[in-house]
Amino acid sequence: MKRRLITLRRIIHAGIVNFIRNFSLSVAAIAVMVVTLTIVLFSIITNAAFGNTITQITNKIGVSVYLSNSVSQTQTQNLLHELKSLPNVKTVKYQSQAQVLASYEAQNAGNQNLITGAEEINNPLPATILIQPDNLNYIKNIKSFLTQPNVVKLQSDPPSYSGNQEAAINKITRATDILREIGITTVIVFAIISALIIFNTIQMAIFNRRDEIQIMRLLGATTWYIRGPFVVESMAYGIISGVLSVSIIYFLFVVSSNALGASSLGILDISYANNYFDNHFWILLTMQLVLGIVLGAISSTIATRRYLKFKTK
Repeated sequence: MKRRLITLRRIIHAGIVNFIRNFSLSVAAIAVMVVTLTIVLFSIITNAAFGNTITQITNKIGVSVYLSNSVSQTQTQNLLHELKSLPNVKTVKYQSQAQVLASYEAQNAGNQNLITGAEEINNPLPATILIQPDNLNYIKNIKSFLTQPNVVKLQSDPPSYSGNQEAAINKITRATDILREIGITTVIVFAIISALIIFNTIQMAIFNRRDEIQIMRLLGATTWYIRGPFVVESMAYGIISGVLSVSIIYFLFVVSSNALGASSLGILDISYANNYFDNHFWILLTMQLVLGIVLGAISSTIATRRYLKFKTK
């Protein structure tokens, strides 16, 4: 066990020395890896921000069902029960005529003529059922249910839908899907580029140390003892790139929120994105470090296996 720890320490030390020695060759690999990890991090944060925007708008979308005055209490209760049993219905709230009138008066508190008119004609406002969907993809199910003949008979007027908000949420959803696809494609492209650059960097390092590697082989050095320093060197690329990518995102948030004084950029809620970044900082930093280390380790392992012609069992 002690011998293994000593070997591991020597491998790590050799890898760090190689990283410092070959730093000028590693700049390109680190730069591309920083771009890759920054895109990954930005995609995660923007997806979270878009998701929050969609949730906020969804909470404002509702369906109002206006009941006829002839509807009995039993019919109302049965209708409420059926609505609550529909898929992805978040809330169903019943408002009596008196409650609807009170809400109407509160909304038009500055216009006494409207309030007086409603009171003089003995409250013409119908009892209303307010439905809030949990998922907009299923709002068509609610519409289909409300257009059934037996349900239409209970209504004094056609249901009211939040059409403008629904259109807004559909646009945001489409934009989020497109940005997610672009982000995934970009990440894959830059990940491949990063792997190729690391691959070539390790290849050059192996070429520069070919005599040293040959001597180590003749002395009986194990496969991983020779390969280890190159893997450690590539993992160092990932660690530095992960820290730099998080720093870049942090700097962008500082500039956007302070220098520009912006709280939103189009449909991107910068304030929420900034709070999400702060609240999940350590998780995001750990994720970036792990991604960078894994990307570097895999690239260097493939490079050493190919160019050192190690045999795998």
